[in-house]
Amino acid sequence: MKWAKTKHVKETEFVTSGEKGSRIVAYILLSIGAFTMLIPFLWMISTSLKSPAEAVSMPPVWIPQVFRIENFRRAFEVAPFGRYFLNSVLITSISTLGELLTTILAAFAFSKMNFYGKNILFTILIATMMVPGELMIIPNYLTISRLGLMNTYAAMILPYVASVFSVFMLKQNFESVPNELYYAAKVDGSSDFKFLWTILVPLSKSAIVAVMILKIIGSWNSFMWPLIVTNDRLLRPLPVGLQAFTTEAGTQYELLMAASAIVVAPMVIIYLFLQRYIIMGVSKSGLKG
Repeated sequence: MKWAKTKHVKETEFVTSGEKGSRIVAYILLSIGAFTMLIPFLWMISTSLKSPAEAVSMPPVWIPQVFRIENFRRAFEVAPFGRYFLNSVLITSISTLGELLTTILAAFAFSKMNFYGKNILFTILIATMMVPGELMIIPNYLTISRLGLMNTYAAMILPYVASVFSVFMLKQNFESVPNELYYAAKVDGSSDFKFLWTILVPLSKSAIVAVMILKIIGSWNSFMWPLIVTNDRLLRPLPVGLQAFTTEAGTQYELLMAASAIVVAPMVIIYLFLQRYIIMGVSKSGLKG
């Protein structure tokens, strides 16, 4: 009996030590992956503090001899970054609010309401997610051009006030709320609109915030579409404004990296403070991978 108990204890200790070893290996691999992902960001910060010679020197210099903080001031002098920043804030704010409104309404309709052809329409919408975004540039450009919206803020906002992925994500989350709660609200005389904004939206706050964060990051970093539909440099957002540091005479890498750090900083701060909502929202929606 004692031998059996001793054997069981040894097997338990072996399993526990094996799990600890697996965790250690997993942590090491994750740490290596995280550091690898951070290398470009660290290089950007390092280059933003270098002299012009150090920025292009070979072999590369990771730590500059003198930290040139004035590169950030000079970056603002080369291009109207104040105006670019306001443009990015305006475009990101309006497109995010527009997508949240259309996404919440569409997700509610597909998850709680019954209407003819609902499943077929939703299947068609999901199928559009398989179409590469690059293929939509020409149709969107022609539509914006024919509407006379070229070189306006509307041209950069209207094509992106709806997202099938966001609708799918919120629909999955809304479906986790029991239908009995919806039917009970209807029996009590609540309208669909009231149920949506007073009950369903507060219960799905984490998923909605996750959608909002993803939209903010995507809109803030948008480059190709604003570059195509705008000619006036005063209308352009921050990512497009980075072109000011690339001329026929060459690229001012130290100023370009300083400006890039300014562009990236707000998104890094937002993600660090609100990343838990992305994890919660995705986990509740049932998405994997």
